[in-house]
Amino acid sequence: MLRISQSDYDLICWEAERSYPRECCGILLGRLTNGDRTVTLTLPCDNVRENPETRYSIRSEQVVAASKLARSRGEDIIGFYHSHPDHPPHYSETDLLEAYWFDCSYVITSVQQGNATMTESFVLKGSEDRKEFEQEEMEILGQSPLHPPLS
Repeated sequence: MLRISQSDYDLICWEAERSYPRECCGILLGRLTNGDRTVTLTLPCDNVRENPETRYSIRSEQVVAASKLARSRGEDIIGFYHSHPDHPPHYSETDLLEAYWFDCSYVITSVQQGNATMTESFVLKGSEDRKEFEQEEMEILGQSPLHPPLS
C-alpha cells in the first residue's frame, strides 16, 4: 500500500495539470514499513525527454540529489510519479520497459483536457529480465471530505 498525505497528493495533481499537455514527473521520498510505503516528501522534477507529451525522463542529477536528501532524512526513494495527458492512469509498455527501481511505487495521474481525473499506483516487481507492475492500493492521509481522491 502507498500512503500519501492529502497535500502531497494535491501537489502531484497540481503538477500534472500545470504541465499539461506535457507529462510531469517527480520523486517520492519516504519510508518502507512492512511492505507499505509512506510518502514524506514529494519532489517535482524536470521532464527532460525530447517528446514530453508522451514520455518522461528525470535528470540523473535530480535522482542523485533526491537520494542524498533521503539519506540525510533517514529515508529512501520509495517511488516516482508522472502524468498521462489525455490517457488513462494505467502504465504503458514504455513505462514498464523504462522502470528500474524495484519495490518502488510508480504513481500515474490521468489529465483529461487539463484536469487531473484519476490516479493509480503500481509497484515494480520481479527482476530486470522478468519485471512487472502490480497494482497498489493508495491511502490518502488526512483526506478532506470536500476533496475526495481522483479515482
